[in-house]
Amino acid sequence: MPKSCCVTGHRDIPAERTDYVKDELHKKILLAINDGYTHFISGMAEGADLYFAAIIAELKTKNPGITLEAAIPYRKRMEAKDRTFQRLIKLCDSVHITAETYSKGAYINRNMYMVGKSERVIAVYDGRESCGTEFTLRFAKTKDKEIYIIPVEMKK
Repeated sequence: MPKSCCVTGHRDIPAERTDYVKDELHKKILLAINDGYTHFISGMAEGADLYFAAIIAELKTKNPGITLEAAIPYRKRMEAKDRTFQRLIKLCDSVHITAETYSKGAYINRNMYMVGKSERVIAVYDGRESCGTEFTLRFAKTKDKEIYIIPVEMKK
């Protein structure tokens, strides 16, 4: 059974922090690979999720033992117009769609799926409360997951 690692993080990462976040994600992913992780799961949302997926997609070209899974909250999300999403979804080894139709809990259910399948969670987190990233971190803690946080300053 491959060791799995997922990502959670904000969509609205400040432009001046993007390079830092990408660099830190790259470091944390390489650390995970070094620790024996071979399966990586991304929720494929804007920001941290797509940065994570892009890094994994690039690393897969040098390490064919790595797999990338897209965890999609509901089927219609697959029709996203975003070019980056469409390019990266084609590079995924598997796609898991949590629900057929959108519901208020679709993203939370997707996040619970990712944490449930992973031993390690990498979080790009700015400390704000009452958001999906904070919920996912709390859920991961209740499941005794290994957590690595990449701190990001809050938007003002």
